Amino acid sequence: MPVLGIGGLFFRSKAPDALSAWYKTHLGIGAGCVSTPGATPDAWSWETQGGPVVFAPFKADTDYFAADKQFMLNLRVSEIDALIASLTAAGIAVETKAEWDDPSTGRFARIHDPEGNAVELWQPPV
Repeated sequence: MPVLGIGGLFFRSKAPDALSAWYKTHLGIGAGCVSTPGATPDAWSWETQGGPVVFAPFKADTDYFAADKQFMLNLRVSEIDALIASLTAAGIAVETKAEWDDPSTGRFARIHDPEGNAVELWQPPV
């Protein structure tokens, strides 16, 4: 296959520098971040670990995320409980629902960034 994975996610922001800092501070993602211990960060990219990526357009009238938003970011995470605790300690509201979790698909939580964009946190099954 000629496509190896997602090369970037680009979206509009009212305050791009502040939003970039929020993502870096609370989720450890963005330019200069690495997810592999010992990896060398660079100034432009976020080095991620390989793994599954779901690419799925939703119906225009879906209620899975806000009707006034064109996308929802889904981040594959490890140790979702520790991340939820960290986000909660930082004053970030975290939503969980038992019906979102399934042993075959994993565990989920949802937060919103300062501009109201939904960010779904997904810990795949082990």
